[in-house]
Amino acid sequence: MAEIELAAAPKAERAKPAELVQLIVFRLGDEDYGIRIEQVKEVTVTPEVARMPKTPPFIKGIANLRGDIIAILDLEERFRLRPAGRPLPERSYTVAVEAADYTLGLMVREVPRPFTLPLSQIEPAPEFVQDAGTRDKYLEGIAKLPEGGIIIVLDMRKLLTPSEVLRLPGKGASS
Repeated sequence: MAEIELAAAPKAERAKPAELVQLIVFRLGDEDYGIRIEQVKEVTVTPEVARMPKTPPFIKGIANLRGDIIAILDLEERFRLRPAGRPLPERSYTVAVEAADYTLGLMVREVPRPFTLPLSQIEPAPEFVQDAGTRDKYLEGIAKLPEGGIIIVLDMRKLLTPSEVLRLPGKGASS
């Protein structure tokens, strides 16, 4: 009888596989940031950007991305992460991300890369690192990597405030 119990025990003790999260990771300033892959529509070389009047400085303008007109944001400028004196690169990349009712292009310096990690490695972001002026918190969490680094995980659906969404080119009321 003991042999049967021992043989059955390993099946009962098998752990469920860890839930995995796939991120698209890119650098802002000198840090790694990531967004969940399901929020990413595509990654491409940044198309020609047309500047728009009366938009916040971090909104670089609009671009035609495969027939869709989208706002292009510079997250380094939005988060004030660009080191002093570091110009924008000649070639940048755009991560097109989808929120509930709009698509944004996030301008990044380097080709973004996919990264998979267990959900358990993403911890909630401490309150003190969230933007106090933003009602919804746009940091999903901080991913601790086994080799000691971190990836700051953004929730793209909460990146802009409702008033900023309304100020996006093409989203505001027509005058």
